[in-house]
Amino acid sequence: MIDAAFNYGVFDFKKSMFVLRFVFGLTDYELGAYPYKYFVQEYRQFGCLVTEQVLNLTSEEKQKLQDALAENLKPENKIYRYNYFYNNCTTKARDIIEQCINGKVEYTEREDFTPSYRDMVHEMTRNNPWSRFGNDILLGIKADKSTTQREQEFLPHHLMYDFDRAQIYTNGQYRPLVKERRIAVPAGVQITKSGFPLSPMTCALILLTIGIIIFLIEWKKRCTFVVWDLLLMIATGIIGIVLTMMLFSQHPTVSLNLQIILFNPLPWLFLWPVIRGRQTRYWIITSVLCVLFFIGAFFQSYAEGIWILALCLLSQCILHMIRVR
Repeated sequence: MIDAAFNYGVFDFKKSMFVLRFVFGLTDYELGAYPYKYFVQEYRQFGCLVTEQVLNLTSEEKQKLQDALAENLKPENKIYRYNYFYNNCTTKARDIIEQCINGKVEYTEREDFTPSYRDMVHEMTRNNPWSRFGNDILLGIKADKSTTQREQEFLPHHLMYDFDRAQIYTNGQYRPLVKERRIAVPAGVQITKSGFPLSPMTCALILLTIGIIIFLIEWKKRCTFVVWDLLLMIATGIIGIVLTMMLFSQHPTVSLNLQIILFNPLPWLFLWPVIRGRQTRYWIITSVLCVLFFIGAFFQSYAEGIWILALCLLSQCILHMIRVR
């Protein structure tokens, strides 16, 4: 009798350039297996709730699943190219279960439930606004399209919901996919670390206040503050470098990101002329990009407060163009 937990989410965080590889969609995960009692102990230690679904499989299907997992566990088979939305530790488990069933798994369709990938990421990061902000900076227009039921199953609780209501159709007969649902590990006490005290929107509003004050002073004195110009250019340039790198990522949902219209490496090409106080076409070019950026907001959801940075930059463009005249 085998009492083991199989986990498709095993990875080595210490592996060379792990974070960079994850960002570019080049992360390799693998299937791991260990005694079930250790699995329970680990989740109990972290205070995590674990819900168990007992699958309604025949003896033949159980054997096929055991054999398939054993085959997947071989060194030459256990490593796979991970993708957070399309091929993760949840979808891999779903796929191997479906492959070992004699018949077809039919899911009960959800009515009026077509969230986007961005909506579902927001759901998972609702208590961590800076994680949500970071995700929204990286996610592009494809993350805003409505998802199908199968696409939604990359999240464990969505797959659990669908499994509970699924039926196996075999030779004209139906049987439920899940025989029983129970709590394997009850929820315990979780210790959470407090993050940065200010939310992205609060920081953006502070930036807006500073920008308005500087704008009024510059307007009244008919001058521009070079330091403020440089801060805005460096901030947009840094974000731009990150978004430009995403163009080469294998994650499909980050390859087309309208935020790159404004946030791109262009400011770095004009830093020296601005430092020297020279007139440059940068402000005219950026003003046009700002307008296109705001139009793009009708087609893609932007990161929280990022448009305020764009507004501050646009105000500086206006001042510089007036100054030229």
